[in-house]
Amino acid sequence: MTDASTGKVVVNRVMSLDGFIAGPGHTMDWVFEHMTSATFPEVMAATGAMLIGRGTYEVGKRMSDENPENPDYDGGARFVLTHRPPDEPDPGVTFLTCGIEEAVATARDAAGDKNLEVLGADLAGQCLQRGLVDEILVYVLPLLLGDGVRFAPPGLGRVDLEPVGTVRSGGVTMLRFRVRT
Repeated sequence: MTDASTGKVVVNRVMSLDGFIAGPGHTMDWVFEHMTSATFPEVMAATGAMLIGRGTYEVGKRMSDENPENPDYDGGARFVLTHRPPDEPDPGVTFLTCGIEEAVATARDAAGDKNLEVLGADLAGQCLQRGLVDEILVYVLPLLLGDGVRFAPPGLGRVDLEPVGTVRSGGVTMLRFRVRT
């Protein structure tokens, strides 16, 4: 957990009302039907770095390649935690092959006094299991997907949360929770 002089470690999730963070085949094009990085600009302003799971990185890269008109999500320095970095480097990304605690520490250092945003179901679950997360932001979108990648990976276990805020922008509701220790 973070101390008062630094930003927070925040799990950031977009979710359908029926609890999916990605559709079948890890599709996420439905997100852009309802929100962009400008929907909640205060979140972007508070973010200094992102720690991303490899699967989420690959989905984001594919979406960016397929939809070049969608602006990039600028959340500061980007780190991808992976067992195998890609053969072709990505100049905008630092690939980390270390343990999860070291990856969080490295990305938090890069975030400075801003928040570190954690993206990816498995990565977020591992961070939650190790007590490395301060807050969870959930953007609930007004649709039901019916199938896909669930909000929490199997085996996560119980995590107690304290609701600390709700904000609505258009049809999107952002829920903010503090992780109880």
